[in-house]
Amino acid sequence: MNHERATAYEDGGILCDDKELTIRRYYPWGAKRIAYSSIRGVERLPMTGVNKIRRWRIWGSGDFIHWWNFDAGRPKKELALVIDIGSRVFPTITPDDPEAVESIITDHRTAR
Repeated sequence: MNHERATAYEDGGILCDDKELTIRRYYPWGAKRIAYSSIRGVERLPMTGVNKIRRWRIWGSGDFIHWWNFDAGRPKKELALVIDIGSRVFPTITPDDPEAVESIITDHRTAR
């Protein structure tokens, strides 16, 4: 039996396949997997202006609301995606192509 999944997006830190969003280096011990059906929404968070300081959050949380996976390239990025999964802490990611990831999540959410 073949259990392989079709990959729609992958940049090393973020993987979107046909079932879930995988955020690599989320925990010190590994990845966080979020089924698209568990995602309530996705919000853009520009890392400019007052949010420019967030670019330097390489991993973890500085406000106990957003949790950032490890991304050494984050200081060079200008847009983050905040994932609402209905919990107190929001996984917050900076994919290399945030528009593509946002589109994949939105497409999977509207297909249910």
